[in-house]
Amino acid sequence: MPLAVYILGLAIFAQGTSELMLAGLLSEIAADLGVSVPQAGLLISAFAMGMLVGAPILAVVTLRWPRRTALLVFLAIFAVTHVVGALAPGYWTLFVTRAVGAFVYAGFWAVGTVTALSLAPATARGKAMGVVAGGLTLATIFGLPAGTIVGQHFGWRAAFWVVAALSLLAMAGVLATVPGGRPVDEAVPQLRRELRTMANPRLWLSYGTTALSTGGLLVTFSYLAPLLTDTTGLPAAWVPAVLALYGVGAFAGITIGGRTADAHPFGTLYVGVAGLIVSSVALALAAGSAVPTVILAVLLGGFGFATNPALNTRVFTLAEGAPTLAASTNFSAFNVGITAGPWLGGLAIGAGYGYPAVAWIGAALGVLALVTVAVASASRARVMAEAV
Repeated sequence: MPLAVYILGLAIFAQGTSELMLAGLLSEIAADLGVSVPQAGLLISAFAMGMLVGAPILAVVTLRWPRRTALLVFLAIFAVTHVVGALAPGYWTLFVTRAVGAFVYAGFWAVGTVTALSLAPATARGKAMGVVAGGLTLATIFGLPAGTIVGQHFGWRAAFWVVAALSLLAMAGVLATVPGGRPVDEAVPQLRRELRTMANPRLWLSYGTTALSTGGLLVTFSYLAPLLTDTTGLPAAWVPAVLALYGVGAFAGITIGGRTADAHPFGTLYVGVAGLIVSSVALALAAGSAVPTVILAVLLGGFGFATNPALNTRVFTLAEGAPTLAASTNFSAFNVGITAGPWLGGLAIGAGYGYPAVAWIGAALGVLALVTVAVASASRARVMAEAV
């Protein structure tokens, strides 16, 4: 695997740490800037919205740029937003920096995904995606708690300085390892060709799988902490440990999925989504018992993240001749799931159905995702039969 792929994973770790760490620093930010905790929580929403729209827009804007140039520009802007955020005199300055930072982070994901897949051998694209996306799972395991600890001991602004430094380190790595220009055998990107590729119905079916499976995972994960304390009865002090175990499961899942996605893309999707459904149902039924709940949280992370490499490589396969816009739209599909899943869970909890209801919703979304996988698999078999 080229070193550049691991560097891209490091860059995702740095930016993913920023994405996640705010959840652990809301009280400190609210107190320092003189706003309420819910208002500080809107900073997370600003980041989510920036990610949702950033990928396709920046994919089009930078379509004809050398990929290394685009990656360096995105990282530079991301670093600057964190310097400005660390010096922010008030809430709205920080709000804007979060939105802008997320916007270019989404662009980095879109271009970084295509870069990793183009650098990896054709038989190791799934592994490459496992490495790149693994940076986000490592951010869950290490970056989130580390950012929280730094913010709690040295102030939330110190955590922003650390992310800025990590972003500059990632820039140096990208500059040293990602080739400049474009491969001589690669066609010059054209927006018209990219848009024609987007008309493929099988591509949009794949986006549906991405959004539904991601929503099925995030609807449960978003409320896992209160489920553990209110339904399972675990002390609050145990929650970080369980979330870390979830992260370990996610890292194992994405690593295994990265090894199997190239040779068995649909098999990886079937196993991952089916495992997500079974884990969600079991969690809903066993939420009142500590040991099964903890084990199922690990399995939920494992199965939920195992599909990630296959979801990305599937899009690249369907849009091989014009992958940039297609890959960026898949990233937006991930964010649709990230946004819609917790929203559906919040509706169920607000209606009085309790925290186990979110796992039932996760299972239902998983069933819908499994249907899209089955339809896509049948469509692929039909296309291959017609080609014979």
